[in-house]
Amino acid sequence: MSARVRHSALTRTLRLVGPGLRPHLLMVAGGTLALMCEVVFRVLEPWPMKIVVDSVLSSLGTSTGYAPASVLGLVACGAGLVGIVFMRALCNYLATVSFALAGSRTAIALRARAFRHVAGLSQQFHARNRSADTVQRLVSDIARMQDVAVTAGLPLAANVLTLLVMLGVMVVLDPLLAIVVVAAVVAFFVTSSGSSRRITSASRRTRKSEGQLANTAQEALATIRVVQAYGLEGLILERFVGANRTSLRTGVRSLRLAARLERSTDVLVGLATALVMVGGGLRVLQGAMTPGDLVLFTTYLRTTMKPLRDMAKYTGRISRATASGERVADLMAVRPDIVSPAVPVPLGRARGGLDFQDVVAQYDGVEVLHEVSLRVAPGEHVALVGPSGSGKSTLVSLVVRALDPVAGAVRLDGIPLPELDLGELRANVAVLHQDAVLLTGTIRDNIRMGRPDASDAETEDAARRAGAHDFILALPQGYGTAVGERGDTLSGGQRQRIAIARALLRDTPVVILDEATTGLDPAACALVLDAVDRLARGRTTLVVTHDADVALRADRVVWIEDGRIGLDGAPGRLLEGSEAFRAWASASTARRGPVWQEVR
Repeated sequence: MSARVRHSALTRTLRLVGPGLRPHLLMVAGGTLALMCEVVFRVLEPWPMKIVVDSVLSSLGTSTGYAPASVLGLVACGAGLVGIVFMRALCNYLATVSFALAGSRTAIALRARAFRHVAGLSQQFHARNRSADTVQRLVSDIARMQDVAVTAGLPLAANVLTLLVMLGVMVVLDPLLAIVVVAAVVAFFVTSSGSSRRITSASRRTRKSEGQLANTAQEALATIRVVQAYGLEGLILERFVGANRTSLRTGVRSLRLAARLERSTDVLVGLATALVMVGGGLRVLQGAMTPGDLVLFTTYLRTTMKPLRDMAKYTGRISRATASGERVADLMAVRPDIVSPAVPVPLGRARGGLDFQDVVAQYDGVEVLHEVSLRVAPGEHVALVGPSGSGKSTLVSLVVRALDPVAGAVRLDGIPLPELDLGELRANVAVLHQDAVLLTGTIRDNIRMGRPDASDAETEDAARRAGAHDFILALPQGYGTAVGERGDTLSGGQRQRIAIARALLRDTPVVILDEATTGLDPAACALVLDAVDRLARGRTTLVVTHDADVALRADRVVWIEDGRIGLDGAPGRLLEGSEAFRAWASASTARRGPVWQEVR
């Protein structure tokens, strides 16, 4: 059973590597040819020594079948040996470079393919899976996979070829002594077969524990403010040390098994060499072979045993790489829940009409929306309010197909969203979340992500309309100021206005704001609200909010509770006609006074 499992894991790994390796087959073929040439030169390398030994012995009166040695003959053998060694070294260099280049380029292609795959997976996948482990699979596990097909796999194949050629030559030289070598080779393969299975299993556990270690470290660093504020450094350190200890323990086991295989191979090689030395000496005394033949056979034996040692080393590396390959294969086996249709309906620039018809949505198997129907006209500004967990964010996530309904339909300009190209759909929608995350880079770079081909003037104009231009100019390098990780060097209000500038530059017909003002102080909130008003002007806008100040600026307010629409109407009409809505607005805006009077 374990052999089948290992074979399956190796097969899955090779299938992953194959597409990335295919464009570089010519380079791999060149490297393989260079390796084969190296094998030829390895076979030729001992012959000058054999000729020298037998010719010298012939000069001393021993019958070897060779002419007595001469200065010219000895010099010719020396020059021949230098030439053979040089050519073998050159072939080895060319093979090494070819395999290294092919391996690196294959890893780059596979990593890009895997990242593209992960980026296309649903938000539910990313919510269920810890990002540090995913990152480890994308980076270090794929790096290890190079060993499977190129950096270890192909040299291993070359070593097998060398082994077979050398065995053939030794059988021709002396069949009896060759039996010893064949027995050693068979013993090696029996030993390595069982060891490789154990190494693969141990390596699989090692990679899993390393993923857990990475998750622990990421969690601690991502929440460092809370950790420091509550004095949890000791607790976090204890968790990290525990995960580190587990990772170390499993890693040592894998290395110990690999080292055991390599050292047992050394013992096997030593035993075979000793038997050949004794047996070969007896064969020379019997006259069955010349001293030069014994030197040649012994050299071939050492050359043959080197591939065995290398094979022991490569077997361990391949077993560990296979465990990594299986982890990447598991990741690539996750099918995207949301994909573009084979033949999408062309959309172009949408007018922005949205229609939710009898929508039922689930999150992790729990029904969040219950047959919700809602129609939003192009250019309409709609606020979605209601208790936490009522399904507001789920409803707007349907618009960009971060989630698909299990029943009902969502349409944009009358076209069901699953019939649209996913990229074209999302190009028509700008989304602002509660936590406006900025990427590492300059402020200009972050705004320009809305439209990468935008000029500096267009970028700065978007910042002005978002109310961000003045504070950006006050920064040390202005628009060239680098923001820290996730933009934490800026305040929440500043990050939101940069995100709004990005959305303004993107200029989409549909805008979604999900709690965009939550957590901001009154002054920052006022600035962001003004920017939101400018962003929403002339665009279909869905605003998820708990803030009545935000809701009452909308053309229409929709109250969602327990996954159903409870109220739907203009803010002023709801304030007049619904006591519950009036109470909510009053409680929400108590700090500013009776907002509904402003609405009226």
